[in-house]
Amino acid sequence: MRTDLLRFNGAVERDPAIDTWMKEHAGELGAIAQEWFEVMQKCGDEVRELVHDGCPVACLGDAPFGYVNVFTSHVNVGFFHGAALPDPARLLQGTGKFMRHVKLRPGTAVDAAALSRLIEVAYTDIKARVEHG
Repeated sequence: MRTDLLRFNGAVERDPAIDTWMKEHAGELGAIAQEWFEVMQKCGDEVRELVHDGCPVACLGDAPFGYVNVFTSHVNVGFFHGAALPDPARLLQGTGKFMRHVKLRPGTAVDAAALSRLIEVAYTDIKARVEHG
């Protein structure tokens, strides 16, 4: 079954609104969000970004693959097609039709290698969706 891809207008190579968002979310939670958003930014030369629904989003061109968001006591590292991603470390949470997220809390260990791999796989997945429909 083919589904149309979600597309966002306005994604750019480096969005100054992301820097503003990061400054507004300084502190321990903001540092966690920034760390993982930087991993998304480094996925490839085609990565673009924007703020959507109040949080930083990483896109392949105009097709989003990941985001970060800060909440009161945790950070979400989210994936727009997370339900389709392999997750052998069982990090993903959520029950939506498409989206999933990893919840990170200060002082709680995270499997950084597994989360980095999820980000890489999300990028590879969106690239295949964009290139092959």
